[in-house]
Amino acid sequence: MRITPLDIQQKQFPKKFKGHDMEEVHSFLQLISVEVEEIRKENAALKEEARGVENQLKEFYDLEVALRDTVIKAQEFVETYRATAKNNAELLQKEAELQAEETLKELQKKIVKIHEEITELKGIRKHFKEKMTELIESSLGKFEVG
Repeated sequence: MRITPLDIQQKQFPKKFKGHDMEEVHSFLQLISVEVEEIRKENAALKEEARGVENQLKEFYDLEVALRDTVIKAQEFVETYRATAKNNAELLQKEAELQAEETLKELQKKIVKIHEEITELKGIRKHFKEKMTELIESSLGKFEVG
């Protein structure tokens, strides 16, 4: 079950003789609620950014396919006109291959960067979960002691 800021704000604790200061507990829960809401918003923004990056990546893959199709068509053209334009066709083919290699290298760099960013985001999420678990367990431990 995911805890929402509203869950934190509405959490009620039974009163006990010599229990914790309820104003302090409420204040602390309000602080946690605000933090959770900020983290959720940031997480949503990061997810949206990741979707944008994924869309860009798809566009790059589509561009790669288009470039490969272009190279194939250029080769067919060269074969058709080989007798009269052999030198020009070889030059076009080499340029297209260099462009395709450069594009592939750029795409590979971007893919690596995206994977690194995803790994970093996973680490941030794991760290956040651990810290929130520690904070909640610590808070619960304080309530149980009283």
